[in-house]
Amino acid sequence: MPEPAGAPSSGDALGEFLVAVRRPLDYLASAGAAAAARTQIPGRQLAARGRQLRRAVDGDRRAALDTLCQRLERLEAASAAAERARLAAECRDLAAMVAGQGGRDIEPRYRQQTDDVTAALERLRLGVQYAKEVGPSRAPKLGKFGLETVEDLLYHLPFRYEDRRRLRDIASVRIGEEAGIVGELVQLEERTVGRARRRILEGTLRDDSGLLGLVWYNHVTSYRARYRTGQRCRVYGRVERTPAGGKRIVHPDVELSPDSEANAGIVPVYEKPTTLPLATMRRIVQRAAAEHADSVPRVIPAAIVARAGIADPGLALRALHAPSPEADVDRLNRFATEAHRALVFDELFFLQLGLGLKRRQIAREAGLPLRTGGPLSQRLGAALPFALTGAQRRVIADIERDLARGHPMHRLVQGDVGSGKTVVALYAALAAIESGYQAAFMAPTELLAEQHHRTLSTLAEPLGVRIALLTGEAARGKRGALRAALEGGEVQLAVGTHALIQAGVRMPRLALGVIDEQHRFGVLQRAALAQLRGDPDGPLPHILLMTATPIPRTLAMTIYSDLDVSLLDELPPGRRPVRTHIVNEAARRQLYDRVREHLTRGRQAYIVYPLVEASEKEDLRDATTMCEALRETVFKGSGIRVSLLHGRMKADEKDAVMRRFRAGEIQVLVTTTVVEVGVDVPNATVMVIEHAERFGLSQLHQLRGRVGRGSEDAVCLLVAPYVADRASDTYRRLQAMASTTDGFRIAEVDLELRGPGDFLGTRQHGLPDFRVASLIRDTRTLAEAREAAEQWLTVDPHLRSSESAPLRQVLEHRWKGRLGLAEIG
Repeated sequence: MPEPAGAPSSGDALGEFLVAVRRPLDYLASAGAAAAARTQIPGRQLAARGRQLRRAVDGDRRAALDTLCQRLERLEAASAAAERARLAAECRDLAAMVAGQGGRDIEPRYRQQTDDVTAALERLRLGVQYAKEVGPSRAPKLGKFGLETVEDLLYHLPFRYEDRRRLRDIASVRIGEEAGIVGELVQLEERTVGRARRRILEGTLRDDSGLLGLVWYNHVTSYRARYRTGQRCRVYGRVERTPAGGKRIVHPDVELSPDSEANAGIVPVYEKPTTLPLATMRRIVQRAAAEHADSVPRVIPAAIVARAGIADPGLALRALHAPSPEADVDRLNRFATEAHRALVFDELFFLQLGLGLKRRQIAREAGLPLRTGGPLSQRLGAALPFALTGAQRRVIADIERDLARGHPMHRLVQGDVGSGKTVVALYAALAAIESGYQAAFMAPTELLAEQHHRTLSTLAEPLGVRIALLTGEAARGKRGALRAALEGGEVQLAVGTHALIQAGVRMPRLALGVIDEQHRFGVLQRAALAQLRGDPDGPLPHILLMTATPIPRTLAMTIYSDLDVSLLDELPPGRRPVRTHIVNEAARRQLYDRVREHLTRGRQAYIVYPLVEASEKEDLRDATTMCEALRETVFKGSGIRVSLLHGRMKADEKDAVMRRFRAGEIQVLVTTTVVEVGVDVPNATVMVIEHAERFGLSQLHQLRGRVGRGSEDAVCLLVAPYVADRASDTYRRLQAMASTTDGFRIAEVDLELRGPGDFLGTRQHGLPDFRVASLIRDTRTLAEAREAAEQWLTVDPHLRSSESAPLRQVLEHRWKGRLGLAEIG
């Protein structure tokens, strides 16, 4: 609760009272009219508690508390819905005033703290070139690596720790062990090896027990200049067996002053630019921590710190960059120390605080209550050539509840390819149209927009709905007429691409925006869709986001915690799961035989490659070369037409190829991941993915979703080299694909293997980047941080109290202005 350190216990009681008040009021604000009318508020009981707490506040806040208690009693007695709604709104405002949000200046006791935070943040924003050991020559290298400020250096934590507390002799160390050894360099020789005549540096370290080989493959010139025979040094690294049966360390960490304490004890290991020595990177970061760790503001309220049991962030940073000799190396390497937890909680608390503010801003916005379940929806249900799945009916009910409220809907619908998201969106659009408004449906590509337009026209035009397609291509020659029809309300349902949000397009009666494959759009593009009404002060349209990329619950809790989420977890009747098999590279002849089997039955196939063209750096098959090879070898003389599709082609060329493939004029489409999000081709029943080990799981799942869209059996063939290590990530990824078609299970495995940054880039969602936290490892801390942030915001929903001023400073610094996009989600 917002309570300064050392405050009397009455302050805690006041905070608990305000939480108890806000909970039923928040429910009244979010519930439908019927539920709100039935809800009983213990107003008299709450008022009695409140009057006992008058001494906890003074001045205007005491008067607000008295009035709040009166309103709570009247709220309990009120029966008319309108009267209850009015009183509930008054109570919410009064509770905010009691919490200290009356717009008062910051109290003197907090003014010094905010000044200190301002100064600390300025020190943290200092450019990395001004940090000791960096300077203007190293700063550009660190900047390209993402380390631009002193704060970046502080939060550049070690990814591993080496235990160098005990030195070993060469004779006693075993193959596979990491060890520190002191000895004399008795030999150094530079030579070339292999067909490429690659330069390497080889050395020999000697102690009283034997000899140890040393090898450097990279930066040979630099190492050759640094070392010379006769030097006494300490080396550290993993011991390997040489081809001749001896021992060696490849790229050892070398300390030329073996008796110094530098690089002894527990030594942190950092990721670094490739041109920077590891010891230099360590020295830069540790110097920054020693001089600037105390600048990290300590602003999380004392009550939350005590309840969570977390350490001061500055002390935590010092403990991680310079571990004590008694530290537990195993816990350090598992990110399981109290210092790690303190920084993780700090990061996730401010993340959840920002998301909580976004949720509350959405709840305050004025929306357009829409009529649902009207004649158009009923006629659609009667005309559909299929029965809705239980999941579709459930999600439609979720959406209709949102649309009927007086606040804008912000809902995400997740569903695998083919789960029926488009029909669900149409029900939402019909609610807007029946209420006298317009709806817009935005897709990431022209081809996908055309497919949606075709599907929606088939279903909606017989109902009398006026629908139009607006894409960059469609707008040519008739842009003026389309814009006029949209602005005049003649078009009730607009389907399009980014062309919908370009300058000059207006839909003044827009009540619903649907965004398909929403992860392809940034927050700013969603904001532009909401502004199509052209009325910045008017009610915001409802927003329905849809994605076929399954998002694991832990990631959804973070990225989409300001959205309501619905799942379409059933496939329509008649749809069969795609069978998936791993094919060894050596079985290529059998692979092509299976493809021919489907083609001879009149079906079509995709063959996907990771590269457009051959690369000198990677020995991989590419789409361009293989398209020609397949024409001239595998399918030569068969009459099978093979075409190429990739992302470097012009938009009109890509569209032409896809149209021919959809029409059946092309039997085999050789392509890249450009088809990951594409159009329906029900006749395609084979998906071959070459070098499947190079793709992420979610990407493989999306590609597999391109086939099996009809009623015929479909197969996905993952071509990969033989994997000897069954515990490797490569094998686990491919086995996950072969063993299940459950997109959410696949997404969980993918998140576990790759982490949230690679799974789904968070920058386009307007979120701060993760510096310390892991959404897999730190799920418990995420829940604790979310609960703490929610409790604080329950009492101070806008962070306007004096107690919250330092919090807001750090929050705005962490989010870097992204909170301004809160109204879009």
